[in-house]
Amino acid sequence: MSCKRLYSALWMILVATASTQTGCIHLSNMGLGPFGVPIPITPYMQDSEEVQFHIHERYARVPILGPITRGGTIAAIDPPSDDEVIHALERARPIRGGVPFLHEKQRNKVRIVKEKIADYIDDPRFVPLIGFAQLHHAHYKCTVYFEERTINGWPVPYTLEDNECVEVIYIDHNHFHMCGDPDTGASSPY
Repeated sequence: MSCKRLYSALWMILVATASTQTGCIHLSNMGLGPFGVPIPITPYMQDSEEVQFHIHERYARVPILGPITRGGTIAAIDPPSDDEVIHALERARPIRGGVPFLHEKQRNKVRIVKEKIADYIDDPRFVPLIGFAQLHHAHYKCTVYFEERTINGWPVPYTLEDNECVEVIYIDHNHFHMCGDPDTGASSPY
């Protein structure tokens, strides 16, 4: 066997051994076939998935509260948080997705004013999976004051500043109140 063949055979064995010892590909993952190799995703896709999960976890669910007591105050739950208002503003007027040093938008000196414009309760009705419940509506008008800065870096670099931006966002906070003597199953021994 010539030296060239010996070196090429050793080189192939070394490459085969090294490729199975990296962090991504193992011999134990080969049972999954092509799904055993991780597929990288872009940071933009990962960020958008995280934002969607954050919104779903915090704001996309309707809470179910206990019954309203006779003679008690009927007030809505907390007003929208600043985070919720900024996410709603981002959906209405997005600034994400700029390219650094080419085109960027910034919101600076943000001030949020929240006003409750309606607070009322519907009549009791049967809601599937809940039972008899009342829907409590709370509508808020959120006015966002900010300075917007647009930076364009190509072909001619310039910066635009709008110091008096105002956006109005309407947010509904609805939640259910159970009616009567609800059986939540908490005291059940089973």
